[in-house]
Amino acid sequence: MTQHKVTSFLWFDNRSADAVSFYQSVFGDDLTASGPEFELFGQRFIAFDGGPLFPQTEAFSIMVSCADQAEIDHYWAALTADGGTPGRCGWLKDQFGVSWQIVPENLAALLNHPDPEQSARTVAALRAMDKLDIEALENA
Repeated sequence: MTQHKVTSFLWFDNRSADAVSFYQSVFGDDLTASGPEFELFGQRFIAFDGGPLFPQTEAFSIMVSCADQAEIDHYWAALTADGGTPGRCGWLKDQFGVSWQIVPENLAALLNHPDPEQSARTVAALRAMDKLDIEALENA
């Protein structure tokens, strides 16, 4: 694994090995793991079996920028499977309670359009969605 100065630390209720295995099934070759340590798209994480004292919250989320709708659809379906729950505006929780944002690569550009009215329409469209629809956001 690559040496990193900053690492995200995920606290699980004694299911860290299950979580890492699940993430490997979702992300395939984009995730490499060595025990509780894993890298996802080059970002290092450590999965820790800490017990129920500190559950996952929306205060921490992992954002995945997707190139197209097929990629959004894939990650959304996989991460909400087996007990995951969809949320609003591209957010979801997986079966372990970890919060994810599954968004298009161009979301920041769409939200920060030079025309303030266009930006407002995009924000309104985004707020009406659970899983994000790139075409609907671009056409807002």
